Amino acid sequence: MEIFDYQPPAVPWLDIRYIDRNLIIINKPSGLLSNPGMAAHTHDSAITRLCKLYPEAILVHRLDCATSGIMVFARSKKAESNLKTQFQHRETEKRYLAEVAGLIEQDEGTINLPLGKDRNNPPWQKVDKAEGRPAVTHYRVIERREGSTLVALEPETGRTHQLRVHMLAIGHPILGDDFYGRTQAFGTGKVAGARPRLCLHAERLSFKHPWSGKPMTFISRAPF
Repeated sequence: MEIFDYQPPAVPWLDIRYIDRNLIIINKPSGLLSNPGMAAHTHDSAITRLCKLYPEAILVHRLDCATSGIMVFARSKKAESNLKTQFQHRETEKRYLAEVAGLIEQDEGTINLPLGKDRNNPPWQKVDKAEGRPAVTHYRVIERREGSTLVALEPETGRTHQLRVHMLAIGHPILGDDFYGRTQAFGTGKVAGARPRLCLHAERLSFKHPWSGKPMTFISRAPF
């Protein structure tokens, strides 16, 4: 069975939100890889599209294919090193918006559950209190809807699929998640088919400019 049916969106082909001689900011659409996969049909990605216009562009961080939102790319090795250091030292501020199944009772909270690979079901991740790596996500309810909740998520760590697994772990999987939502049923529909896409969006990214050190913040409204 083919797990990954890759059909990247053609419109918008590339949504550039900001550019200077050190960096480029784009708004990545859901369904587009951040960087090429191993298979030939997964060559199309945010970085390969960007490099057709700016060959010097360098990938600094990644968003899951199904996640949309703000991404930053460097235009030199020096800028790349500076930006990656900020991400590694948790000097950046990231905020995501997600629509999750069910109504979250608490207005805000913190999920502190270690995550690791699900060795029986790669490339799935899972909560692993014995061998997992520390993972922390802060959440705040934005709006309670009919059978779902719009929530802001601020991860302290950057584990693979962290937000998706953390929300699943507290009983509120992200709607449209065809990866972790396949077996989760809420009401009359399944999580995976509840929305046409994963309802997870990198809404806000703050960091210091790699040359000037000036604080910069970029915001993209969630399409759901």
